Amino acid sequence: MKVVAFKRELQGTGASRRLRNSGQTPGIIYGGTEAPVTIALDHNALYHALKKEAFHGSVLDLEIDGKVQKVLLRDFQMHAYKQLVLHADFQRVDANQPVHVKVALHFENAEVSPAVKLHGATISHVANEIEVSCLPANLPEFIAVDLTNMDVGTTLHASDLKLPEGVTIVTHGADITVATASVPAGQVSAEAAAEEKK
Repeated sequence: MKVVAFKRELQGTGASRRLRNSGQTPGIIYGGTEAPVTIALDHNALYHALKKEAFHGSVLDLEIDGKVQKVLLRDFQMHAYKQLVLHADFQRVDANQPVHVKVALHFENAEVSPAVKLHGATISHVANEIEVSCLPANLPEFIAVDLTNMDVGTTLHASDLKLPEGVTIVTHGADITVATASVPAGQVSAEAAAEEKK
């Protein structure tokens, strides 16, 4: 994805306010061997880009004065109640250095799993994203979580996920729970009552 930005000379609260009033959002690019650069981005383009999942977990082409840099969106601040992006932080990436990024999880095939199909269970998504480490070129847009074999009482962990080549999960020492399958409490008691009547 491509993002167009402009170098920002003036800094400070007043300058940022004037920038926002003119339909732009202040930001910064840091990391790598170059010094941090303060930038301005078109607010509406950035606001709509932030709604796209890929914008958060992809290496972006950030163009400043005709020069393109590879970056990751690292942080952004939204206004408390207005639909307004206050600031965005981008980090330069080196093609030869691994990056740590949170990637969205896409849950698939829940409806054909024994938990749902045979037992009417609910599959709870405990995690919606997971932190991975990989070279920028290997960064996946999302990781698919196949729920085909989920049954009641089973738990899917980070270690059970099929990862794209060159991608590892950063777990910080814990095998994170990704999904669980359980029968709703009301349904269990109704089934038990039906059994007793027989």
